[in-house]
Amino acid sequence: MPSGRARRRVMSQARTARSSWWSATIAGMASYLDGAITVGTGSALVLYQDDFGLSGNQIGQLNALLTVCFAIGALTGGRLGDRLGRRRVFSATMILLVIGAVLMSFAINPAMLYAGVILLGAGAGADLPVSLAMIAETAPEGKVGKMITYSQYLWLIGIVAVLVIGSVFGGLGTLGGRIYNIHVLVIAALVLIFRMGLPESKTWTETQNIALNAGAKPQQATLRDLFSSRFRWPLIATALFYVLLMIALNTNGQFSSYVWVEAAGSTVQIASLFSLVGLAVSFIGTGIMMRIVDTKWRKIAFVIATIVNVGSFAVVAIFGAHVWSLVALGVLFSLGGAIAGEPMYKVWSQELFPTQFRATAQGMTMFAARLVAALVALVTPALIAWNVNGFYWVLAGVTLLSCLVGIFWIFRIPAADDSEVDAAPVEVRA
Repeated sequence: MPSGRARRRVMSQARTARSSWWSATIAGMASYLDGAITVGTGSALVLYQDDFGLSGNQIGQLNALLTVCFAIGALTGGRLGDRLGRRRVFSATMILLVIGAVLMSFAINPAMLYAGVILLGAGAGADLPVSLAMIAETAPEGKVGKMITYSQYLWLIGIVAVLVIGSVFGGLGTLGGRIYNIHVLVIAALVLIFRMGLPESKTWTETQNIALNAGAKPQQATLRDLFSSRFRWPLIATALFYVLLMIALNTNGQFSSYVWVEAAGSTVQIASLFSLVGLAVSFIGTGIMMRIVDTKWRKIAFVIATIVNVGSFAVVAIFGAHVWSLVALGVLFSLGGAIAGEPMYKVWSQELFPTQFRATAQGMTMFAARLVAALVALVTPALIAWNVNGFYWVLAGVTLLSCLVGIFWIFRIPAADDSEVDAAPVEVRA
């Protein structure tokens, strides 16, 4: 039988694991809210359209405003998270989300909708890089990738929740739109309450205590430090990977129904049905990612997923937009994208940057990707109408380029260590 000391050690490890998963869940609800807000806001605005007298252009403006505010929020929130701490910032972002959801839920005029969208976008964007950094810094050794990938499950669940709300309340007009946003309000308020019980990231705290232990005032790492250190290269690499990937991701998400209706001659209902199939496949792909992300099989799986991703867009590029080809695209990209896609970007963003730059770097790359995606979205309908086959060849090309950046550049970059910032004052410090 195991000794008393061994039993205590096992019990301590079990408590640590439970605590890590709890922290990952509460912090990772940023991903749940990101998915719910991104999908749900667009649906809610359509339901608000008649009673608020919203034009098609105004709905487009509000959706674009949500994306731009997310990008700006990620840029500023990431930087503040590195300077002020994870807990302080991701509590403030939840307050923004609560206020934004209140405005959206009880709006009586379009001005309140605009204000609500601004706060929802900024709050969700500012929260995500800080929350992911918190997950990485509280994860047990050797399980950072697994816990970051777990947040992707929460993102998927957020989308499923919105789809369920839409299927039940979508026929209620403005009331249905309010229910979309009340859902966000309730979840954001609960997350805010639970986050108040989370301690600050121990890793972040330790980086602040280094100077104090030496009898000096803590010196924050600056943007100049980041760009003059070796970490500028993983910043450029992950930004390039994510910008190219986001062009395909955003197009496949935001314009999926448009292609089904306008190019394939199908209906929104059929498109929505097969979107649920794609989500189910995404759950499977994310499960595979969780199993391999912290193992030696990561790169092999990434290469295989690259072939699947490129092939998914090539099917439509070669055969045109038909129901069967779009189903193939949805299934293949849902599977491959769970491995050679956004979850891997999030894992790299934790591993390749030290604590002092982690949220800042991630906020910068999110800002760049969302901004480029918003610009591409402006011309996407015209490109689809002009040549749908050619447009999907472009998506296959940017997806291939994105994955090649990962295979031949990012996989060769060594993981970061917090000591590099303090151990190399000539290179890293201003």
